[in-house]
Amino acid sequence: MTGSSGTGASGSSRGTGADAGARGAPGRWLLRLVVSFAFAQGAVCMGRPAVSYHALGLGADAGAVGVITAAFALLPLAAAVPLGRRTDRARCGPLLPVGVALIAAGCVLAGTAPSLPLLAAWSALLGLGHLVFVIGAQSLVARQSAPHEHDRNFSYFTIGGSMGQLAGPVLSGWLVGGGASGWTSGHSSAVALFAAGASSVCAYATLWRIEAPRAAREGGRPGRRGEGRAGGPAESGSPVPVVRILRARGVPAGILTSLAVLSTTDVLTAYLPVLGEERGIAPGVVGVLLSLRAAASVASRVALPVMTAWLGRQMLLVASCVTAGLLCALLAVPMPVWGLAFALLVLGFGLGVGQPLTMSTVVQAAPDRARSTALALRLTGNRLGQVGAPAGAGLLAGAAGAATPFVLLGALLLGAAVTAATTRAPAPSLPAPGAADGDGSERSGADAGARTG
Repeated sequence: MTGSSGTGASGSSRGTGADAGARGAPGRWLLRLVVSFAFAQGAVCMGRPAVSYHALGLGADAGAVGVITAAFALLPLAAAVPLGRRTDRARCGPLLPVGVALIAAGCVLAGTAPSLPLLAAWSALLGLGHLVFVIGAQSLVARQSAPHEHDRNFSYFTIGGSMGQLAGPVLSGWLVGGGASGWTSGHSSAVALFAAGASSVCAYATLWRIEAPRAAREGGRPGRRGEGRAGGPAESGSPVPVVRILRARGVPAGILTSLAVLSTTDVLTAYLPVLGEERGIAPGVVGVLLSLRAAASVASRVALPVMTAWLGRQMLLVASCVTAGLLCALLAVPMPVWGLAFALLVLGFGLGVGQPLTMSTVVQAAPDRARSTALALRLTGNRLGQVGAPAGAGLLAGAAGAATPFVLLGALLLGAAVTAATTRAPAPSLPAPGAADGDGSERSGADAGARTG
């Protein structure tokens, strides 16, 4: 499959041509995907704090908020791997509009939920829509990028998510707080959820024909070894066993690090409103604090190619997890709002590094016929964290206060840092892209595909 980002690097080998491709600007398909992801992620990040406030308005305690937050990840746990298998065999593009539709439906239905069980159900639908969109989008980046472009393109892709995380909580906090019209608090969370559903529809604007034309023609047919920039749809034959994918060097560490980073981001989004209620911080201020964290993540992802070249992928992952873990534990200590804002800025910078680097790590470590499935396994790990972390956070918050879960998250991030530090990193995609296949059995074909695709 040939991406629309240009072909100057596609026919190059290990030398000057590949270097030029690494320095080249991303294609318009990637910029359009970033815009679409910003709207989709913004709707999710706008809707999830509103779901927490809606649950509080329905009489939920901290434990019930944790259960409803965990429901966001329930359907994705069952759907992730089958969706990844399907994407390995066919096109990625159709998943994107389906995901947007599910996000919009989840937000609107959650805004009408009259009870906590229904609110949990629509939160789960919102989570399913987010998963469908993200699997399609990540697979598109992996498939239409050359191996040496993965770190850069995944970092640009996740900038779209950070932009959504930047705008969503601010709008949610403003709307939940009553906006400019001062409507009653009983309806404010519903208004925020309806607005989130409406904003998600804007993601459709840049999705038209975002998948490369050759990908559209060949999406339903088995691909050739090395076809495309990073491998097209999977070739015919039995799918790569999940066990083999998980045994590929670098995949388990990438999944665990991603789980820790996303769990932290998830619990921050859901529990900072609870912490704000406990410490007397207004919803609008909480929204600004969450957006400061997201702004710092945008900055770290813009700087990611430079930081990766300076420190290397593994060292950068370790350093970012250690920094984020220490600062996350620090949030449990009472501090003024300005101190909380500074801590969240540094924490956001550290958290912003983890997701794009674990995407490229998993893609390059997995067998090339199972890259979408490997990304789906990574997302499954994320969702396990999104189920376990909020549920554990709810129990801790109910027993010891809303600040306690942040200590648990700090320990989780430090554990991920130890795992990343003690795991031998997969071989780099340049000068030998095929070394990322995990067991080396298909190295020659992958090398040829990386140099010609």
